[in-house]
Amino acid sequence: MAVTPGIDLAGLTRWLAGMFPAEPQGPPEVDRISGGRSNLTYHVVHSGRSMVLRRPPLGHVLDTAHDMQREYTVLSALHPTPVPVPQTLGYCADESVIGAPFYLMAKVDGAVYRTGAQVRALDPEVGTGLGFALADTLAELHAVDPGAVGLAGFGRPEGYLDRQVRRWCKQLAASYTRPLPGADELAERLAGTVPAGTRAAIVHGDYRLDNVIVRDGRIAAILDWEMSTLGDPLTDLGIACVYWDGVGGFGDTLPPSPGSLPGWPSRADLIERYARHAGTGIDRLDWYLAFAYFKLAVILEGIWCRYTQGLTVGAGFDQIGAGVPELIARGLSATH
Repeated sequence: MAVTPGIDLAGLTRWLAGMFPAEPQGPPEVDRISGGRSNLTYHVVHSGRSMVLRRPPLGHVLDTAHDMQREYTVLSALHPTPVPVPQTLGYCADESVIGAPFYLMAKVDGAVYRTGAQVRALDPEVGTGLGFALADTLAELHAVDPGAVGLAGFGRPEGYLDRQVRRWCKQLAASYTRPLPGADELAERLAGTVPAGTRAAIVHGDYRLDNVIVRDGRIAAILDWEMSTLGDPLTDLGIACVYWDGVGGFGDTLPPSPGSLPGWPSRADLIERYARHAGTGIDRLDWYLAFAYFKLAVILEGIWCRYTQGLTVGAGFDQIGAGVPELIARGLSATH
């Protein structure tokens, strides 16, 4: 059998035989889907059926991160709602099968815009519609009643922002490979100025353009739910705004930033559209932006740590740590 990094093909073949006993058996075709810098994603074809498999990254898996069961749970709960997500097919907690817990979901056809060149090639009118669709879909997610879809116990909204600051401080400490001036100061500012918070909602955790599948100008599916929980919905808006405007120093290793392109909504347009669709006010967004810069810095520093240990799969990781100091600087600026 062919060797696929992160997949024990023999184990997966046996597991699929148990999942789909009525279908012809044999080794599946497995190819890694490029793009993600954290959890690993693969296209699996078994007996003509196209599916997608998700598993944690190799090595340096931080505590509470990369929980496959959480992704599987939230996707399964949201599938019957208006929020577009892939249909889940199966979850495996047994690490002996492929080397880590994993889950399968149906493949959703469409485009994922991962580079600036792909975004710049779109007509401005397409950019207008897609930008507003992103804001509207985020508002639709935050409108879902967690209890109504079986997610009442999916997180602890009380004290969410305080715990988030502590969590990312802890994960930064676990990922340090070099000095990061200003990181501790930013963490202290965030901890000392935590907002009272807004209503509780299902939070995606990493909402951005290249985490959605687009088909016919519409969002066909939201992907990458590894950081989802119940919490303050403005954390999602904050991270979306940070990606929207872009951050320098990363080359092509970060997602596209369409906020300044002709036809695409500006950051202010995105915020206004979300607030109108969600029917909510936007308060203390400066704090949420600063927190988003800090969180993104910690995530990328963790990926850089895995890269320095030789534990990443794929190309493009050599620049991943270059812009982390800029993220920290922007976070500090946002807190003034």
